[in-house]
Amino acid sequence: MTETIPRRVLVTGGASGLGRAIATAFRSEGAEVFIGDVNADAAASVAAEIGATALTLDIGDESSVTAAADRVREAGGLDVLVNNAGIVAGGGTLQEVPVEVVDAALRVNVRGTFLMLRTFGALLAAQGRGAIVNISSIGARQPTPGLGHYEATKAAVDALTRTAAIELAPSGIRVNAVAPGPVLTPLTAGFASDPQARAAWESRIPLGTIAETDQVAPLVLFLASDAASHITGVSVAVDGGQLLV
Repeated sequence: MTETIPRRVLVTGGASGLGRAIATAFRSEGAEVFIGDVNADAAASVAAEIGATALTLDIGDESSVTAAADRVREAGGLDVLVNNAGIVAGGGTLQEVPVEVVDAALRVNVRGTFLMLRTFGALLAAQGRGAIVNISSIGARQPTPGLGHYEATKAAVDALTRTAAIELAPSGIRVNAVAPGPVLTPLTAGFASDPQARAAWESRIPLGTIAETDQVAPLVLFLASDAASHITGVSVAVDGGQLLV
């Protein structure tokens, strides 16, 4: 009887929110999981809790990304990369949002996603197999006043997804994105705890509720699985129908 080798999965921003839920879901399937996070203590805590490996990782810093890739390679390589780490950093109209807020979002969401695709895409290509799932947002396609800087970064994530998919396809690598609407995480706790703000947002969603993390994670697992072996270059919305209105 042939023994099945567990998949190795790296989830960036895996110490909290959606990233934690995705990492936990992969662990429940028996995968070996790396929790990549800029918060080393939080990564270690979550890793200990779910039986994963903590990996201190600042995706916006090239040397940090390179060091993480070296560690993953030494540990036996990688099968799945989930580019989940992302920030909003602040808000405001395009006339009001501080430039430092824009720079922070660009550094993590665009530069960080690029560096991860560049470095880990090469790692997966050298192996001749693998899947990458980027976490985007429906904001890439539907504007919300005050979040234009963030939505622009997620539009960039969708563009990077398409380019990486076509460039890495000859190496046997699939690249897709999951684009949630608002999700209940520490990132959205501020407005979600305000009954009026939450009701206003949920009024935009045909299914009537903001998503829980466990309503998003299964799509990530599907796109990373062999069941999605003929899917690449797409960004799939998980938004309760928000893009319909």
